[in-house]
Amino acid sequence: MLDFERNLAPYAVSSANTKGRVHNEEPPFGRTEFERDRDRIIHSAAFRRLEYKTQVFVNTEGDLYRTRLTHSLEVAQLARSIARNLGLNEELTEAVALAHDLGHTPFGHAGQDALNDCMQPHGGFEHNLQSLRVVDDLEEKYASFNGLNLCFETRESILKHCSRPNAERLGDVAKRFLDNRRPVLEAQVTNLADEIAYNNHDIDDGLRSGLISLEQCAEVRLFKLHLDRVLVRHPKLEGRRLIHETVRGVINALVSDLLAESDRRIQQHQPTCVADVQQAPALIGFSDEMAELNRELKAFLRKSLYQHYQVLRATMKARRVVQDLFATFMEDPRLLPPQFFQRAQTDAPRAIADYIAGMTDRYAMKEHQRLSVPGLPG
Repeated sequence: MLDFERNLAPYAVSSANTKGRVHNEEPPFGRTEFERDRDRIIHSAAFRRLEYKTQVFVNTEGDLYRTRLTHSLEVAQLARSIARNLGLNEELTEAVALAHDLGHTPFGHAGQDALNDCMQPHGGFEHNLQSLRVVDDLEEKYASFNGLNLCFETRESILKHCSRPNAERLGDVAKRFLDNRRPVLEAQVTNLADEIAYNNHDIDDGLRSGLISLEQCAEVRLFKLHLDRVLVRHPKLEGRRLIHETVRGVINALVSDLLAESDRRIQQHQPTCVADVQQAPALIGFSDEMAELNRELKAFLRKSLYQHYQVLRATMKARRVVQDLFATFMEDPRLLPPQFFQRAQTDAPRAIADYIAGMTDRYAMKEHQRLSVPGLPG
């Protein structure tokens, strides 16, 4: 155990209490087991592809909007800071944050919903499970095993949601869903950091795109509170600086509340080990007041941004691309690249879902064009 792990809280996950890897490996030199996990995730092909996968805006719509990659980096930054303040394992937290979207389809939630619809007769599709599938099986980097061979705790923490049938199929890594146990605190932190990050960067991107206005945002209590505070300090501030200062204030308020409330819950329940954490109620969370303010913010984004007619138009087109690709490959799996065609011999729908889920926005649109426009080369 390296020196900096000696300062962890007793209820944090450490290299000393990890349940290890599916395939035994020599311990890493000069880094912890969870640093090794983080590094493997960063060097994976799936992580690199996140650069060209959308959040809300399709990747080709502009260079300044968030992608899955920039989102994952923002989540990791927030999660690691929170973990440090609570005495948790920063490296595990960072690894989970960087891996949590590896299984996302092109075109964000629109792509996921379309692929899930296509896969309904074949077990469905959920990006959370696909992220685990990526690190357990689909990455091809090592001679002795498929996937990245991550530690049990990293793999377990990637699974934010899991139905009972899927949990029964996945075995030990999903057993907590059958036993009704909580995730480790590092995973709980990442889940909330994810929410803080996407709510606030969607506001920023929504304002940048012009789909929502500062006046609309000012109707949301949490945003207005920090907008007013900025204007008291800087009465003449406007434009991007005003937006950035306000969003920064909102993020700081959410993180500060999360730290205070989480510390209060930990002190109340006094966990002494990881097992205590998993048997306790959720120990990472917002106060009741902040949770209500955050719900208002999410409701505003859902109504004003995610259901904006221009976003819905892009969503409609994205769904059509995914549906057309799935139908085309189901009709003739020979059109798949060789490695996916080989997988299709045993489970064509899942192999097709793996292929589509791994596409970037731009690649999916090009593949759709190649397969549907007469006269274009394949």
